[in-house]
Amino acid sequence: MSPQLLRFCERLAHEGYATIAPELFFRSGGPEAADFGTLIGAMDREQTQADIAGAASVLRDAGATSIGITGFCMGGMLSYRTAVTTPGFDAAVGFYGSGIPRQFGEPRCPTLLLFGGADEWIPMSEIEEVVARYPETVVYPEAGHGFMRDGSDSYHEASATDAWKRLLAHFGEHLH
Repeated sequence: MSPQLLRFCERLAHEGYATIAPELFFRSGGPEAADFGTLIGAMDREQTQADIAGAASVLRDAGATSIGITGFCMGGMLSYRTAVTTPGFDAAVGFYGSGIPRQFGEPRCPTLLLFGGADEWIPMSEIEEVVARYPETVVYPEAGHGFMRDGSDSYHEASATDAWKRLLAHFGEHLH
C-alpha cells in the first residue's frame, strides 16, 4: 500500500468508515512484480470483481450494514465497474477512471465520478462521454490526473478539497 493510499484510508476511518484496501495485484506477484501496464494486463476481470466483492464481505462480516467503494485511476474505473456489475454496494465514487465509456452500464448504486479537466492520461473526449451519460459527473478544469494524490506534483489542493467534501457527502447520504 502506498503511503498516499494509507493516508486516504486513515482519513476515511477518521470520518467513521471501516476501510479496506484490497491488494488486487497479489495474483500476479504483488505491485512490485512487474511494471504497471503488465500488472493491469494480467488482471482477470471476473476474478478482480470477485476479489472486490470478497473485500466487501470482510467488511460485512465485521458488522458493516452498507458498503461503498472508491478508487483512483485504475481504482476509479474499478469503482465504476463495480457499481455497474457487482451487487451488494450502496455507493460508489470513482476518481479519474480511464476507460469508463467502454464499460457503460446502469449503476446498481448511486455513483459519483470525478475527473481533472487537464488530465494527461484520459482524453477530454472520453471525459465528455462520461459527462454526457452522467451529468452529475464533476470535472475540475485546472486539475490533472492524480489531483487527489497529496504529496505529489499532480496534487491540486482546491480540487482535492472539493472532491473530498463531495465524497463525504455522497457516502454520508447513501451509506447508513
